[in-house]
Amino acid sequence: MSIRVWTSASRHAATKAERTMSQIIDIHPHIISDDESRYPPAPLFGKRSEWSKERPTTVETLIEQMDRAGVAKAAVVHSSTTYGFDNSYAVDGCARYPGRLVAVGSVDVLRPDAPDTIRSWVERGLVGLRLFTGGSTQAFDASVLEDARAYPSWELCSELKLPMCITTSAAGLAQVKALAKRFPDVAIVIDHMARPNLKDGPPYRSAHDFFELASLDNVYLKLTPKNCEDARSGSATAETFFPKLIDAFGAQRLAWGSNYPTSPGTLGDILRTMQESLNCISAEDQDWIFGKTAARLYPALG
Repeated sequence: MSIRVWTSASRHAATKAERTMSQIIDIHPHIISDDESRYPPAPLFGKRSEWSKERPTTVETLIEQMDRAGVAKAAVVHSSTTYGFDNSYAVDGCARYPGRLVAVGSVDVLRPDAPDTIRSWVERGLVGLRLFTGGSTQAFDASVLEDARAYPSWELCSELKLPMCITTSAAGLAQVKALAKRFPDVAIVIDHMARPNLKDGPPYRSAHDFFELASLDNVYLKLTPKNCEDARSGSATAETFFPKLIDAFGAQRLAWGSNYPTSPGTLGDILRTMQESLNCISAEDQDWIFGKTAARLYPALG
């Protein structure tokens, strides 16, 4: 795949119709209920995330933010650091806005009854799963990614065509590659692109293991505020990193996720920052990243 880098002049020559061809879809916002008696916090790893206490965002607030930002639809990711494996608020909240929101949840895939649990959540509206192996409240632990007890859940994802999001770091890339090869029919979506080290700048040798994921057709990447920050760290620039990323993976395997409200700022602010970071790529590739890939992963949003 050739790298398509647009100059400022050619980019501004694109028509407004070309730039608004697809609806904007966010595949990584979170929602937090303001009714703790109905939806009691029970965080994974026993520690609740600070952002969920400081910036609780109900489903109604998310919809308001989406309307202001011009975001048409979203795949809401259940907050593991608030509710553990209880996806009730994500499912119930999304059910209030059919056609605009769908829910992605978490299940303890190491339990023997995990496949039955997954089926029950799917019946309630879940359209995808997420394996949260660490983050703001716990160091990353990739052991769940290589535990055979989880394989029946992966097989069910293959059967039901459920995408599996994985939150991990560079330390879990070997396990992700193994899972992608073992379950080629499961779309694996990597949260925050597994946070590759970009500080050395082009040709990004420190991210070699990350770029090896590109050979696996069922691996997709979420581009989030973390990746915008990293693409401007050290010797990295958005203009050198994002075209290389698209050359390796193709825009059809990249999708935008706001990480709102975990990442500070309004949804509109977060969206504009990502749009500015991707000004160096074509309008067609932006179309995929801001909507078309999401609709492919979650057909209910199409």
